[in-house]
Amino acid sequence: MSEEVLIVSRDGAVATLTMNRPRAKNALNKALLEALATQLRAVADDPEVRAVILTGAGGAFCAGADLKSAFVDNPNVLDEIDVTLGVYHSLIRAIAYAPKPVIAAVDGPSVGFGCDLALACDLRIVSTEAYFQEKFVKIGLMPDGGGTFWLPRLVGLARAMEIMMLGETIPAARALEYGIVNRVVAPPELGATALHLARTLASGPPLALAGMKRATRDALGGGLEAALNAEKEGQLRCLRSNDCMEGVAAWVQKREPSFQGR
Repeated sequence: MSEEVLIVSRDGAVATLTMNRPRAKNALNKALLEALATQLRAVADDPEVRAVILTGAGGAFCAGADLKSAFVDNPNVLDEIDVTLGVYHSLIRAIAYAPKPVIAAVDGPSVGFGCDLALACDLRIVSTEAYFQEKFVKIGLMPDGGGTFWLPRLVGLARAMEIMMLGETIPAARALEYGIVNRVVAPPELGATALHLARTLASGPPLALAGMKRATRDALGGGLEAALNAEKEGQLRCLRSNDCMEGVAAWVQKREPSFQGR
């Protein structure tokens, strides 16, 4: 029996989606990507669900795209990348446009697209062991999950540029200071804290919550669609570059990359 890559559970009107590839720190391979896209749409459309928790198993939230699966095991990845990015973006849209609150319960790494996945959620409850990292730059890429949209609005332009351009880890305490997360709790308290908050939201007025989510997103200025499209165009250029191939090769070989700007 193959491992269930996504566990879906219900507690009354609260649905919890648990990414379940702990050995890979819940990195997104094709199976998890497709399961998550399907279930995010399903819970968004389910009138019995009033709040959603997105989390990861095994002390990690999500390590982003599974690079081994994406590049090493699939030599034709660049031929399919336009479609693949569309699936990744469908996760962000499902969260952002869901007419109900979505909470990210983050333990351990939230890296690359996993970081953007958490940023797309309405609230982020994290453990003291959590950290965030826009790691794309380390392999010659740029954020492609709305990071260029979310981060400046959460932390301001200067910090957003620093986070994206340096690709450094942001530990839980600093993420709270920067305004990236809402609450930081001890690891054993993460699940219960997220569930308590989700239950509180689930008991609230659905129309009012949906309205304030929609109005607040719309009031951010600029547009998520424009940001996602710009990221897609830029990422496609990066993915076809020698620098990206060098970055991935360096990651596989566990060495520092040597980028040449081509």
